[in-house]
Amino acid sequence: MTTVSNLQRVLTKGHFAVTGEIGPPQSADASVITRKAAYLKGNVDAVNITDCQTAVVRMSSISVGKMLIDLGIEPVIQMTCRDRNRIAIQSDLLGAWALGARNLLCLTGDHQSFGNHPTAKNVFDLDSIQLLDMVRRMRDDKVFMCGEEIKGTEPRFFIGAASNPFADPFDFRPLRLAKKVKAGAQFIQTQLIYNVPKFSEFMRRVCDLGLHEKVYILGGVGPIKSAGAARYMATKVPGMDVPAEVVDRMVKTPKERAREEGIQICVEIIQQLREIPGVAGVHVMAIEWEEAVPEILTQAGLLPRPVIPPEITTAEQ
Repeated sequence: MTTVSNLQRVLTKGHFAVTGEIGPPQSADASVITRKAAYLKGNVDAVNITDCQTAVVRMSSISVGKMLIDLGIEPVIQMTCRDRNRIAIQSDLLGAWALGARNLLCLTGDHQSFGNHPTAKNVFDLDSIQLLDMVRRMRDDKVFMCGEEIKGTEPRFFIGAASNPFADPFDFRPLRLAKKVKAGAQFIQTQLIYNVPKFSEFMRRVCDLGLHEKVYILGGVGPIKSAGAARYMATKVPGMDVPAEVVDRMVKTPKERAREEGIQICVEIIQQLREIPGVAGVHVMAIEWEEAVPEILTQAGLLPRPVIPPEITTAEQ
């Protein structure tokens, strides 16, 4: 028996799940979190808190997660392997659970050379697959990674991982996803999707492996603010696949209508993802544009969100 999170309840009950995301500020200003959270509360099933994304120093994901809990919002704590060894990670996970966090997304993390401390010493004691296995064993076997018993309450996270269907080599992507599922991933959030046909082919292969029956897959989506943003993502961001027709569509849109068009493209992608077998939901990443999320979800027909009372139930994944 296990206490499940709201996100887990939504998924296990067969609803098309919606998660959002907040990037913590590069300061100690709590009002930033309050402002961003207001756009997401009640509109998504849970909210990811990034862990110093792009290797830039930001407010702690666990501390922001506690702020969201206090605001009545369920967090998905992101944990990377870049900055902590296995001792620090396990310590932080015990603390996160004690503070009320119930969802965890396990990531390797962007290399520090991409961030604002490029000469910082990296850690990478574990990779994301090893992290998944460690968290699963802490929950299911009630042991630390060293094998010692957890004497007391164990953290019983709903465990997630990320997947980039567009990274090379493409043929390996479903196989890497299978490794994460085997290690303990119960839900997956993908890279931003703009190339829907390629993602559909990825999902076909995922379904051929039967992975969609073992893990909930949430497609990553996000609105584009401008033609410049579209060009930047298409040419400068590693691992992104933004087709020329998407860039052209933004370029041909008058500047005063750019944001409206970016939202429309996001809505259309969500509608297409809902038709792809094996897709259990969407993860909306409106980077520094959280105010767009309610409009996106309204136009996509994903509001209101289902309300499922907390319960004690047998884990289904």
